[in-house]
Amino acid sequence: MKEFENKVVFITGAAHGQGRATALAFAKEGAAVAGFDVAEKIEYPAYAFGTNEELESLKAEIEAMGGRCEVFAGDVRDDEAITKAVEGTIAAFGKIDILFNNAGICAHQSVDKMTDEEWDAMIDINLKGPFMVTRRVCPYMMKAKSGVIINNSSVMGLRGGNRLSHYTASKWGLTGLTKAWAIELSPYNIRVLSIHPTAVNTPMNDGLAAIEGKTPEEEAGASAGNLIDTPWLESEDVANLVLFLASDKARFATGAQYVLDAGLLTV
Repeated sequence: MKEFENKVVFITGAAHGQGRATALAFAKEGAAVAGFDVAEKIEYPAYAFGTNEELESLKAEIEAMGGRCEVFAGDVRDDEAITKAVEGTIAAFGKIDILFNNAGICAHQSVDKMTDEEWDAMIDINLKGPFMVTRRVCPYMMKAKSGVIINNSSVMGLRGGNRLSHYTASKWGLTGLTKAWAIELSPYNIRVLSIHPTAVNTPMNDGLAAIEGKTPEEEAGASAGNLIDTPWLESEDVANLVLFLASDKARFATGAQYVLDAGLLTV
């Protein structure tokens, strides 16, 4: 029997990058997957986001391996879209066992030049978004008295970042939500954890590099200090950690922060 046979996972930001890698990893281990992604260009930041084609290809790839997948296009700031996706997942699969709050954005800006719109978009997507999705998912977990919620924070959710005050604030906030929800949801046997990757080799890193006039390797190295000699993680590295934390191997882990940083935070 595969490790996540008969489990259902809901993943935001699923079209590409870390979300897609995690969706595929869960599917390979037998989970039914619900993938949620904005699947269109949004006003900020100015780099490419997931597309409907990528979202549909995720469904096709999972089904080609004999798995089950439903995909939903929507913004984590849009309660109607979230509710429709969650209800669609319940209609298709009957439950949600695991939630991976992965959708997020990043952009550089100095505090003296930051606009209200830039601040609001960062906080709304990276911090309010996980709240809005969790608000709609957790009642099903509470009813089942079982579940795992994993929030994708960042090393910047545990340290400061140059020209990243809005991003850093959003990711520290997500760390706080993790701890608060772990306490609040523990009576329902729901575990809540956050992960904190260093730079990851994703389309977002490529987009940030282009905006900053850097190579992707230079952008990833902007927070230099990895003790292990690598410019970045791969999305599959993040997926491996998420699957471990969602599994029974981590059954007593909750309210904790799991760092995947190649040693960055050690120094």
